Amino acid sequence: MPPYLLDTSVVLALIRWQELGKRIDATYGLRQSRERPVICVVSHGELWAIARRLGFGESKQHELVRLLDELVTVELDRAVIDAYAEVQQLLHTQAGGARTLSNNDAWIAAATRAAGATLLTTDADFDSLIPGFIRGHRISRDAPR
Repeated sequence: MPPYLLDTSVVLALIRWQELGKRIDATYGLRQSRERPVICVVSHGELWAIARRLGFGESKQHELVRLLDELVTVELDRAVIDAYAEVQQLLHTQAGGARTLSNNDAWIAAATRAAGATLLTTDADFDSLIPGFIRGHRISRDAPR
């Protein structure tokens, strides 16, 4: 089974460790897995920007560092850059040139493809890429009924 690449929204849910984070961990067995999940280096920047904007205290910052240290980081190497060009070409073709994905999300999709991973996200913006371009699961933010 390919590794899971965690989108920024999933990492935030795990840091907050409320219903959504606990459900994601239980559903995908993230803490029990012998294979460590991966994260795109772009998400590191997004997470630290969010931490500053939201004023994460010392304990939340330590939790962020701990979680990031447990993940395998996908750097922006040649394979990711090539996949990013593919993402941009695909988006241009799909939408007649209209932008449907943020640049950060395009890098995350590219890292997912280059790593041969399966994206876990709560973001509907990736729907146009799943399952044709990348493997992935969009997780509902709403609690199951």
